[in-house]
Amino acid sequence: MWAFTMVHELPYDDPEALRRRLKVRYTIRFDRFIGRGRLLNTRLQERLTPAGGSVTALDRVLTFAHWAWFLEPHLSLLYIMVRDETRFARAARQMGAAFDLGCAVYIAVPTAPPWWAAANGYTGNDRVERRMLAVGEETFKGAWPKMYETVDGNPWAAMPSLHFGASVLAAILLGESSRTAGAIGWTYAGVLGFALVYLGEHYVVDLLAGLGLVAAVRVGEPAAQPLTQAISRSVQRLERIAGS
Repeated sequence: MWAFTMVHELPYDDPEALRRRLKVRYTIRFDRFIGRGRLLNTRLQERLTPAGGSVTALDRVLTFAHWAWFLEPHLSLLYIMVRDETRFARAARQMGAAFDLGCAVYIAVPTAPPWWAAANGYTGNDRVERRMLAVGEETFKGAWPKMYETVDGNPWAAMPSLHFGASVLAAILLGESSRTAGAIGWTYAGVLGFALVYLGEHYVVDLLAGLGLVAAVRVGEPAAQPLTQAISRSVQRLERIAGS
């Protein structure tokens, strides 16, 4: 996760250069097609947010479900390592591949999330708030601005949604080791997917792209397995030489 955080933030070291390549409108057009002329983020927020935009219990639950994602892939792999170690290497390879491919797309096709597009006038009458901001201010008070600055290093890393893709992949991998763990994983993925759209973090098309990423990893990993195993054996030989 540390490496992912660093790599996905690298393009934002030069915001002006990244801004020139930024894609904003194609995701809006796609989601308006799905939402019959309006963004689903807007529809959900209008339906579930009270007048005045005050923080609700739903905001808190969904925001903390969103934040829990920063632990969820690690905890899923830890569970697999402890319960079913023979599956761990394959599970870790697939999760690592998902993050690597996702970061590659972030760099190649920087895309704005709905909250940013709305704040910068791209969504017209479809207002989209970043609902987690109010929850963060309420929860962490004066410490929130610094925390927010630390974790939000690249606002234009939105397509595909690695939040959703990684949670779905974790659910699949957990289900291969335990039916109960898999059910928990799928429940979390469903809650997170809803949260990401309602909170204004992602468009629905971002989530669909995250699913496509998972499908690509699941299909492609067996083909890449001989190469990754050869690299692993080479690294292990170097470790033995270094330790001798």
